[in-house]
Amino acid sequence: MSTRTKLHEYATFVARAVRKPSTVGAVLPTSRHVAKAVSVVVPSAGNPVVLELGPGTGALSGAIRDRLPEGGRHLAVEIDPVMVGYLRRTKPWLEVIEGDAADLRKLLAEAGVTRVDAVISSIPWTLLPPRTQRQLLAEAGAALKPDGVFTSVTYLTTLWRAATREFIRNLDETFDEVLPRSTVWRNVPPTRVYVCRRPRDLSPRPA
Repeated sequence: MSTRTKLHEYATFVARAVRKPSTVGAVLPTSRHVAKAVSVVVPSAGNPVVLELGPGTGALSGAIRDRLPEGGRHLAVEIDPVMVGYLRRTKPWLEVIEGDAADLRKLLAEAGVTRVDAVISSIPWTLLPPRTQRQLLAEAGAALKPDGVFTSVTYLTTLWRAATREFIRNLDETFDEVLPRSTVWRNVPPTRVYVCRRPRDLSPRPA
């Protein structure tokens, strides 16, 4: 990525972070070090379908694309129309879907996708109430194949917050395996990467 392109990405991200702090959870785009850490869950062979949630300006998208095999498919669901426009202009190879991740299965069905191999989330979980966290995680888990992988990040500076603790509890309720895979210190702020496998069946049980 050229310096000019990088500066444009930063300017776009910061402008939206200032104007819409409720949907942008950081002051700077996620670093390439985090992008490298999360992209390892992307299958490097076959015809995988990989989904990004809340990609913003696409700070993670390039690393995902680099690992994705030629037969793979790379989609992204973004709620902010300005970010959607930016992604479609700057990353024409990315299948950008404008919409709310709360409607994830519906959005994927409209794109001709039933299940995905990996979900990589940049959603600002600590800004969301617990009920919304659970709803979005349930949608993500339901969209995954049984052997699929969900990964997301939290910032070390927010680990003390009740919303972050609630998010980690909700991960445990949604997935059978939840691992804090690594901490990326070379990010502002430092970031913890979670890798989750084997989504639980959260459908209501008959009375």
